Amino acid sequence: MSDWNYPTAIKFGNGRIKELPELCQQLNMLKPLIVTDSGLVHFSFFKKIEQILPSADIFSDIKANPNGKNISDGCAAFKQGKHDGIIAIGGGSALDAGKAIALMVWQTKSIWQFEDCGDNWKLVDSKNILPCIAIPTTAGTGSEVGRASVIVDEESQSKKIIFHPLMLPKFVIIDPELSQALPAQITAATGMDAFVHNFEAFCAPGYHPMAEGIALQGMKLIKEWLPEAYHNGRNLDARGHMLTASTMGATAFQKGLGACHALAHPLGALYDKHHGLLNAVLIPYVVNANSAAIENKLATICRYLEIEKSAHDENSTQTFLRWLIALRKELDIPHTLADIGIHHDDAIISKHAIGTLAVADPSAAGNPIEFNAEQYQDLFLNSISGEGL
Repeated sequence: MSDWNYPTAIKFGNGRIKELPELCQQLNMLKPLIVTDSGLVHFSFFKKIEQILPSADIFSDIKANPNGKNISDGCAAFKQGKHDGIIAIGGGSALDAGKAIALMVWQTKSIWQFEDCGDNWKLVDSKNILPCIAIPTTAGTGSEVGRASVIVDEESQSKKIIFHPLMLPKFVIIDPELSQALPAQITAATGMDAFVHNFEAFCAPGYHPMAEGIALQGMKLIKEWLPEAYHNGRNLDARGHMLTASTMGATAFQKGLGACHALAHPLGALYDKHHGLLNAVLIPYVVNANSAAIENKLATICRYLEIEKSAHDENSTQTFLRWLIALRKELDIPHTLADIGIHHDDAIISKHAIGTLAVADPSAAGNPIEFNAEQYQDLFLNSISGEGL
């Protein structure tokens, strides 16, 4: 077991969920609202949480891609139950929703006024942000150490990043035992999401060697432990390393993300697909499109991750892509967007230019190449057809 204090207070180790009442007491939470995924409430560990926190109520009406109504409904449940803090338990959806509810309960402005643009965060009444404890059960988003939530704006059918520095949870419990029952398919998708976070952070332009060091080690942990977690979900070492790598990715991507997320965000909003799965499908196409700008970065990744070059590889891009595609195959990740139900002839393509939405996404600013809307649209279509690899 370990206690870390970067970027917030983190309690890591098997069985540390039992410390939850003590952490609530430190934050003067006498009647917390638990925000969680609807499926988790049936897990055995959740019954234990209910036993050690008998004063807590549960709010679980959250979509896989949480939207504005989920947040307003959660705020209403908080007020109705006269709660005094938030405990967010689950995957990225629950963690994002929990943080957003903690932000919004006592605000007078719309959540969309706090979108991560310019100095919008200064519009928040920071005195009224509630304390939040985050407990991840998946190794993917790393939202437990994030200062933002990704929420779907139903009116514009787009994902918006809601940000304030004080959205960072006061405490995080990383207990590998809570992720043991995670299905293999979700383990793969969330694990690849964590990989993409670390990868895009490492490749984002700009000088941030601390973030790059974290991202490199995060990728190494995922290379070594994601296949084991996928094939043997009861391996607590594998689960612990993956949860750590997920937290590392979200810590590192303060340096930036990139085209993978710039596409995954609008696709998730429009098609309601799993965010991690979208990133897992998109990543090799994005790597290929960025190859001219990241060859040196890929060479560093291949050396550090000990990815061996084959006799047929002409450069590090080919070496990395060969390994990445083999990893996806081992994890049974689909090869194209068409394989997960997003097709060329879908009417939504003509109604919403994905390329335009991707350019407008904040993640696009961190891409090594500044793609225009047409280039993003081409990248999207290649990811449907499987061309370009």
